[in-house]
Amino acid sequence: MTQPLIPLPETDAPTLPDWPVVGAVDLPSPQATDALAARLAAVLRAGDALLLSGGLGAGKTHLARALIRAAMGNPEEPVPSPTFTLVQTYETGDTALWHADLYRLGDPSEVDELGLTEALDEAICLIEWPDRLAPDWPENAVLLHLTRRDDERREAVLHASPTSALATRVREALQP
Repeated sequence: MTQPLIPLPETDAPTLPDWPVVGAVDLPSPQATDALAARLAAVLRAGDALLLSGGLGAGKTHLARALIRAAMGNPEEPVPSPTFTLVQTYETGDTALWHADLYRLGDPSEVDELGLTEALDEAICLIEWPDRLAPDWPENAVLLHLTRRDDERREAVLHASPTSALATRVREALQP
């Protein structure tokens, strides 16, 4: 069904929430990804978590950067990747937005050290490589799995509890 998200030894497989698919969208270009990011920025609220999964080069960071720029209302906002810092925070008016890249996280207990646990209650959180959170998935989260189809085209598949209010908002945002 889905391919391994990260290069791991053959005996290890990433763990992701076992949530059903509740929506999907084809992203034929970087501009389509940017447009999706703007729609997502408009529906995310404090306490929401958008888990971004997919292989290297699938477009997780591109989507996160575009979403942050849209939320801040500045398409030129410098948005560095949190690959080495693990977390970058932004003020988007009335709420903080946290962008976390958990790729280098060694153990789920390190999430507390980052302050991410508190942020999940108070901020909008974009979390790349969410498999590092297993099995403690945030309650107010949905998973957007990105797949690279070719150099420009991506596909985004939404996994969530179908009764989740966040899932309803994100599913609507998937529609152009």
